[in-house]
Amino acid sequence: MNFEHILLDIEDQVATITLNRPDTLNAMVPKMRHELLMAVQAANDNEHVRAVVITGAGRGFCSGLDMKASRSPDTMAEKVSPVRDAVILAIRDAGKPYIAAVNGAAAGGGMGVALACDIRIAATSAKFGQTFAKRGLHPDWGGTYFLPRIVGMAKAAELIWSGRVIDAAEALKLGIVSSVVDDALAAAQSMARTFASGPPIATQLSKRALYHNQEVPLREALEFESYAQNICARTEDAKEGIKAFLEKRDPEFKGL
Repeated sequence: MNFEHILLDIEDQVATITLNRPDTLNAMVPKMRHELLMAVQAANDNEHVRAVVITGAGRGFCSGLDMKASRSPDTMAEKVSPVRDAVILAIRDAGKPYIAAVNGAAAGGGMGVALACDIRIAATSAKFGQTFAKRGLHPDWGGTYFLPRIVGMAKAAELIWSGRVIDAAEALKLGIVSSVVDDALAAAQSMARTFASGPPIATQLSKRALYHNQEVPLREALEFESYAQNICARTEDAKEGIKAFLEKRDPEFKGL
């Protein structure tokens, strides 16, 4: 697919989506939001893609809304929200792991995109900020949903109300990122290839279970696990996994 502000590359069953407005630290404009949604949907619909990495071109991941291109805050929300929300839901509802390779600033909505991913890997140069308060705005892109679930309510409130920007080391301490490395994209793609080599059906169901089971009582969580396990146990991949274990070799999962 040809985009103006997004790059989409697929290799080794891993799709890499790159936000590509490096001169603005990949700040969001309307066309970029639409293209991001299209890229996410394309990755989700591609049966050959088993894991997805989102990153930014140049020195930034995504600096949030392009303020110079969005001069009407009173109408901004209603113009942005349908596409913005569709992007977040498409990432979360995907039956594939999403990894954010945060190579620089992830501010405002850019931090929201990173938080929507299942895993975040940061470069040493990465910075994170829910900077909406500094612009007189309310968090969006799922910030008030994701952040308290990761760092706890009090710390989320502090970060949102202050608009404070934190570095990669503090993000690691708070659990926002899984690791801090020199090359976030290489590390994220390596992790994605590992996930892509796993059983797609089990991965899809376990992603659903991870998020579903945050919102339900233990009894319902156990019931969902049993439901998912019964599906997986009947797959060809499960037979292959057991056979490979007995034959002392790596399994070759086909998603069947």
